Amino acid sequence: MSDLPTYALSEEQELLRATVRELAEAKIAPFAADVDEESRFPREALDALVDNGMHAVHVPEPYGGAGADALSAVLVIEEVARVCASSSLIPAVNKLGSVPVLLAGSEELKRWCLPSLAAGEAMFSYALSEAEAGSDAAGMRTRAVRDGDAYVLDGVKTWITNAGESRFYTVMAVTDPGAGARGISAFVVDRDDEGVSFGPKERKLGIKGSPTRQVILERVRVPEWRRIGAEGTGFKTALATLDHTRVTIAAQALGIAQGALDFAIGYVKERRQFGKPVSDFQGVQFMLADMAMRLEGARQLTYHAAVKSERAMRGERIPDLTLVSSACKALASDVAMDVTTDAVQLLGGYGYTREFPVERMMRDAKITQIYEGTNQIQRMVIARQLLK
Repeated sequence: MSDLPTYALSEEQELLRATVRELAEAKIAPFAADVDEESRFPREALDALVDNGMHAVHVPEPYGGAGADALSAVLVIEEVARVCASSSLIPAVNKLGSVPVLLAGSEELKRWCLPSLAAGEAMFSYALSEAEAGSDAAGMRTRAVRDGDAYVLDGVKTWITNAGESRFYTVMAVTDPGAGARGISAFVVDRDDEGVSFGPKERKLGIKGSPTRQVILERVRVPEWRRIGAEGTGFKTALATLDHTRVTIAAQALGIAQGALDFAIGYVKERRQFGKPVSDFQGVQFMLADMAMRLEGARQLTYHAAVKSERAMRGERIPDLTLVSSACKALASDVAMDVTTDAVQLLGGYGYTREFPVERMMRDAKITQIYEGTNQIQRMVIARQLLK
């Protein structure tokens, strides 16, 4: 029987999961409620993740990173999200912002920004959306006009995660207004570039510790070598990026759901009604069983998608990567919303108060159904892949 193939995490990945869980419980969980209540950036989480090399594990070794595979990156995000969704956006968005550079950036560009990311000296955000270009990203209005050996960028990017905290921003801008999606190019903008500013923090339902702000570009001059790939390939790079990073949002959703399930299980075993633990009631047991089944199904699809993502990053052609990445994001986020809502229900009146973490987890879960492409968009993507 020993020669049978296995479908499981490696010993190294199991150790990674245990290490991140221990770190998250000790250094991140104690501050999660305050981070949410005060709507402040989780500085303690950033310090803990950087100190332990967990803030951007995906950066390849030649640029000073750990060179972790996509599934390992998923495990890090999942375990951090289990205790604090806001904190999990540190490794998740660092990957989102930098994957375009890894996919299409020049060696000069990679050498310029990736070592700082790997060292924890800088964070990396992704600036695609605009007020009138959310799901219709190709309708963006931000412009990049060539001026000698540089481009001048003007526009406003909206809903940018960790804006102001990150140093680097992958910015999509129109270089050929008459060419539609083929007229969009990608650039790396530095927070310290002249003309870069940020709007006020959005007042949000959840993930309150992760600042969401406008990135305002006013005559920002970006040298040509900071363009990602050839001119006109930005939208193609953006779509390719999402094939990899939707998996990270699925990982975040898994972590949020697991945290809610774990807390609900502990609560119903301790809470007594009618002379016995609430966990003895069959109705409660069925709820827990359904929560666990849906969560494990979403987890397996997410891990499956992560392995395909890794193979694609290494240059292998994966025809169904778009389908599985959209599917795991939609499924995991829908499951997270269901599981966290059920967790609130299992705690009854206590679940509705801020004294217990499940209401925060429910609020945090909602965003996973919206960003990185709404789940309605994911279903459109999946259907188009099926009908090709």
